[in-house]
Amino acid sequence: MLKPVSSSLRRRNRASEAQMLRTLNTFAVDLMSIPCVEDLFWYVAQNVVGKLGFVDCVIYQADEAQSELKQVAAWGEKNPYGRNIINPLVIPFGSGITGQVALNRHPIIVDDLVGDENYIPDTEPARSEICVPLICGGRVMGVIDSEHPDVEAFGEPELEIFSTVAAMTSAKLELLAETERSQARYKDLVVAHTQLTQETSTRKALEAKLYESRKQEAIGRLTGRFAHEFNNLLTVISGNIDLLTLDTSDAGSLDTLQDAKTASSRGAQLIRDMLAFAQRTRLTPEILDLNGLVSAFGEDCEHSLSRPVERHLANDLWLVTADPAAVENMLLALALNGIEAMPDGGTLKVATENSFHTLPEGQHFPSELLPGRYVKLTVSDQGMGICREQLPQIFDPFFTTKGVGEGTGLGLSMVLGVMRQSGGTIAVQSEVGQGSRFELYFPAAPYGSERSPES
Repeated sequence: MLKPVSSSLRRRNRASEAQMLRTLNTFAVDLMSIPCVEDLFWYVAQNVVGKLGFVDCVIYQADEAQSELKQVAAWGEKNPYGRNIINPLVIPFGSGITGQVALNRHPIIVDDLVGDENYIPDTEPARSEICVPLICGGRVMGVIDSEHPDVEAFGEPELEIFSTVAAMTSAKLELLAETERSQARYKDLVVAHTQLTQETSTRKALEAKLYESRKQEAIGRLTGRFAHEFNNLLTVISGNIDLLTLDTSDAGSLDTLQDAKTASSRGAQLIRDMLAFAQRTRLTPEILDLNGLVSAFGEDCEHSLSRPVERHLANDLWLVTADPAAVENMLLALALNGIEAMPDGGTLKVATENSFHTLPEGQHFPSELLPGRYVKLTVSDQGMGICREQLPQIFDPFFTTKGVGEGTGLGLSMVLGVMRQSGGTIAVQSEVGQGSRFELYFPAAPYGSERSPES
């Protein structure tokens, strides 16, 4: 197939040696900045082959299955549309001259296409053709093809030029493929790192829940064994203090006995809070309308504490099942904490709201809250707030921010225990200097439930 070509014909077909070297040198420099395979193929067709004196150039890209070639770039009269290929030609491996090159992986020069059984006639039939494969990583990535209207237009020099261009193109294809593989590996690493971070966070959250559960279990066992006995001791102590008070008329002694009485009462309250935190309080649940309870509580609070309570009550509030006395005690504890947090004045707000918890919305609700209908009772203040470090501790029975002699705790352990025992929970939001917001979630009563007459 390879035949000598006259020197005059080669001078007509090829650029000068100096221009060829400049073109290949520019190609070598520009290779580093070509960003993708598409740009590479168009650059080779238009800026390399097109400047080496060839009449035309067509580049085909192989598919992943190594079964077809598709026309992806062209230069010359066959491509009058810039970088747009209209109806790109698709050639199976083994079909036509380009298909033979892709299948056999060897370059081909055809001196005369007339009568060649592998030639696929184009709209403008040619007489000679040169075709070189692009091999990358052991795979055929495509072929570079050029045709000429004259017979025997290509020879060894043209084959050497095309092979050089094909080798440089294949090397860049390998770099682009490696870049793509590196990016894919990086994305996989990012995904793996994200999954590991999520798993670590989940594990830590589970460990925290396990720790909380074990702590609550330990406190429950402690209160179950000692609470009643300790309460009996406090009853005896309180009774004897009452007897001593009756037999004593000295003012100093009476003050001392009163201090002892106060300490005994605080100890009894602490035992009650511990029992509530351990969910061992005896509750008498009823069907309640929290709006009515909050309204009555607000009036009592304003009357007894002389502090205004701003109430925001939702219309058509769902009924709940809860112990009314326990709800009043929780409201009182939260209100007293809020008032104490606002020594310079401020507004205490109590609000009610229907809330429907679904799984997609879980991030907006406490993690232990099951999906369903809830009534949210919110108590907020404009006080000093609670620092981030203390927030995890505020529900502990023995935790307090009060000074010595000012009380045994915040009463929040009782609130948490009663809420959990009632099937709900409590959430808190607080920032130093911005006040605190406590949200109590009560499970809504089933549809059709009727409110108790006495509530």
